[in-house]
Amino acid sequence: MALVEREGEIIAAMPYYIKRKFGLTLLTSPPLTQTLGPWLTPSAAKYAQALGQQKDLMYALIGQLPRFDYFSHSWHHSITNWLPFYWRGFGQMTYYTYILPNLSDGKQLWNNFQGNIRRDIRKAENRFGLSVKDDRGLDAFLRLNRMTFQRQGFKLPYKEEIVRRIDATCADRHCRKIWIAEDAEGRPHAGVYIVWDDESAYYLMGGADPELRNSGATSLCMWQAIRHAATVTQRFDFEGSMIEPVERFFRGFGATQVPYFHVVKTSSFLLRMREALIHALKTTNVI
Repeated sequence: MALVEREGEIIAAMPYYIKRKFGLTLLTSPPLTQTLGPWLTPSAAKYAQALGQQKDLMYALIGQLPRFDYFSHSWHHSITNWLPFYWRGFGQMTYYTYILPNLSDGKQLWNNFQGNIRRDIRKAENRFGLSVKDDRGLDAFLRLNRMTFQRQGFKLPYKEEIVRRIDATCADRHCRKIWIAEDAEGRPHAGVYIVWDDESAYYLMGGADPELRNSGATSLCMWQAIRHAATVTQRFDFEGSMIEPVERFFRGFGATQVPYFHVVKTSSFLLRMREALIHALKTTNVI
């Protein structure tokens, strides 16, 4: 972690995750970590002066980073100034998440859902007789989670050991719920894994049985997660996706589209040459 301290108090910080691959040093985010990037202490100065303070603090953080070949961090949506990183040679892509900013009115939340989401929830409850359980445990969820990736021909993009460590920590702190929708025969159709803090709940992982995925179970689980989030925190963050069908699903819950920055830098000459070659081949329609 890069730290800036003043008079014994931390005024800026930026954690980073070091990964080594093919002899290269990558500064990325840990598995299942949606956002990282800098944290700066709030400033009471006038706007222009506050921006100058942000510049100085970000320069100080960048200066503490170890040598790297590639840097890739997604920042929290509350951080809206990445200009100092641009001046230090970093690039940026805009990503999007979807957020329900106010969970206090359950009726209004329901009314804001698109029709297909409400139909899915009713179908899950009435036609398929599904009920949502919160006591089935991590193993039951991971089976559904693996099925989702297997259906797409992928392995889990994270190690189960890491998931278990996260789950144990969150369970100890009473800040996670696993919701699984089951039918009358006890077959699990879908599940969602939710974590939260005082500010927001986050949809961390999901999964569904591909043979039962048309039952509306995922929408039902998500609705249960949102209702529960309203009892423990202020907002619900779907954590976004740049994949079109996933974005369409999240958008259907009436959430607000919120941009955030994905900040990158390639220091390795070989990696820069590779990126330039791929870009050239794409623009000439070779790939």
